[in-house]
Amino acid sequence: MLYDLTVVQFSKMLNNLSAILDKAAVAAEAKKYDVSVLLNARLAPDQFNLIRQVQIACDTAKIGVARLVGVVDSAPKHADTETTLDELKTRITETLNYINSFKAEDFAEAADRHISQPRWEGKYLTGLEFAIQHAIPNIYFHVTTAYAILRHNGVDVGKKDYLGAMPYKV
Repeated sequence: MLYDLTVVQFSKMLNNLSAILDKAAVAAEAKKYDVSVLLNARLAPDQFNLIRQVQIACDTAKIGVARLVGVVDSAPKHADTETTLDELKTRITETLNYINSFKAEDFAEAADRHISQPRWEGKYLTGLEFAIQHAIPNIYFHVTTAYAILRHNGVDVGKKDYLGAMPYKV
């Protein structure tokens, strides 16, 4: 279950994020403005810009999965130096490659694992609590905010771009 809630769903959302970044590039080209305007856009003065939203979405996915399977020290490190769409898309691809290297059986003990981080000052959550109450809402928050920044700036994205392909049954 935790594999599906994290690896499968995080992969879907990161792929959707990559696709809306492609739409941002198309919009900038069509409207003849520098794409860096979008990359540095934010919804409020005290909010992170689009670049940082993408970085945090990737970090949430890779570190969240690594914590759940008990290998947080092996998660790839990124310097947070991306300044272009191509660099952001590379980061998404690297994150996808990392999280998709795990299999469902790697999560066998994840639900009961004690998960903490320095900000929590010695407190912990079980893996299930961590996934449901921290990692999943966090990735959705940052992908949604990235989407909203682009939409607010006139990029032609809609709910279908955010949701992505659905596994409809016949």
